[in-house]
Amino acid sequence: MNPTKEAKLRFLDDEAYRSLRSGELDVYHKLVANRPEVNFSNADLRGVDLRKVDAGKLVLRGSYLRDADLRGLDLRQLDLEGCSLFHAKVSGAYFPAEVLPEELRMSLDYGTRLRTGK
Repeated sequence: MNPTKEAKLRFLDDEAYRSLRSGELDVYHKLVANRPEVNFSNADLRGVDLRKVDAGKLVLRGSYLRDADLRGLDLRQLDLEGCSLFHAKVSGAYFPAEVLPEELRMSLDYGTRLRTGK
C-alpha cells in the first residue's frame, strides 16, 4: 500500500476526530450530537480515552487502538474486525461474542488485528 494513502486513512480529516484525539470531549460531543454514527474506521486512535464517548455511535472497523482507554465500554454491538488493541486498557469492557478470548489476548499482547468472523 502507498504510505501516503495509508496515512490519509489513519489520520482522518474530521474535526470531531481531531477533538477526540486532543482530549477536547466537550467539543467532540457537540460535533457528533446530530450524527447517527461516527465513522472512525481505519483511524489512528492511539492513546485516545473513549470512556466518555457514546460507543454505540462508533464505527471502529480496522482502527488502531494502541494504548487506548476502553475501560468499562460496551462494545458488543460494534464491528471490531481488523482493530489492533496493543496495550489498550480494557478492564470491565464488553466485547462482541465473535471476538474469541485468544484473539483479544493476541491483540492486547502483540498488536495483532482482530478477526471476528463477521
